[in-house]
Amino acid sequence: MIDLHFHSVFSDGDRTPEELAAQGHTQGLTAMALTDHDTTEGVARFLDACRREGIGAVSGVEISAEYNPGTLHMLGYGFDLANESLQEALIRIRDGRNSRNVQIIRRLQSAGCAITLEEVEAEAGGDVVGRPHIALVLEKKGYVKDKQEAFDRYLAKGKPGYVPRFRLTPEDSIALIRQAGGVAVLAHPFSLELSADALRELVHRLAQAGLGGIEVFYSEHNSDQIRQYGSLAEELGLLVTGGSDYHGRVTPDLKLGKGFGNLNVPDALFVRLQAILNYDGSRS
Repeated sequence: MIDLHFHSVFSDGDRTPEELAAQGHTQGLTAMALTDHDTTEGVARFLDACRREGIGAVSGVEISAEYNPGTLHMLGYGFDLANESLQEALIRIRDGRNSRNVQIIRRLQSAGCAITLEEVEAEAGGDVVGRPHIALVLEKKGYVKDKQEAFDRYLAKGKPGYVPRFRLTPEDSIALIRQAGGVAVLAHPFSLELSADALRELVHRLAQAGLGGIEVFYSEHNSDQIRQYGSLAEELGLLVTGGSDYHGRVTPDLKLGKGFGNLNVPDALFVRLQAILNYDGSRS
């Protein structure tokens, strides 16, 4: 069993890279990839920890891309951590996120929520501060009962606290990952909010731009979605990957490697990923 999608304290998770590797070892995971949002700051530490734990691992990141009506995230695997173009792009994305956070807090204050940026930064405790941390502060101060309500009432598109920010196009995200020697994988396709035909059209377009895979196995994918996305990957000759999207206490019912209890990402998928990276000469 493997997990190729989860987050650490360097984005919106609450575990260190070392804690995640140790947790994966305890749960019997054979391979892992840390995929923090728009940053690779914790990846080198995570790779070292996995080597100590005897767990297979590759570099990972989750890039927020521009797309409507839903949300499009691009996972990158096996790229060179030192690639300057990739790192410069991630810095630009993070800078956009930081200025957005200030605007979100101002909007929430105008809507009657007495929270501060300092409270949100303290909640994050890491380099990347995002909407999930704002949601936690809203919950702690009693404005909402949980993270989902925070997004539904304040933080989602069209709500009082929503502010757009700089994102790369999906094609640019793919190009950055590929030129850094990695494989680009479309994360959790259900979040795109597309019909089957529209999703197929999008994935065809992205495959022509160099998309390497689809995240078929995911904590919130049901059996029909797994079949749909798996068939699409097979049709286009794309890699199949999977992961839990574990964050820790932000989503307490979701577990590393197991999702909500029925996630089981096969070991063979990591073997195929490694084969592609080795063939392309990419780096772990």
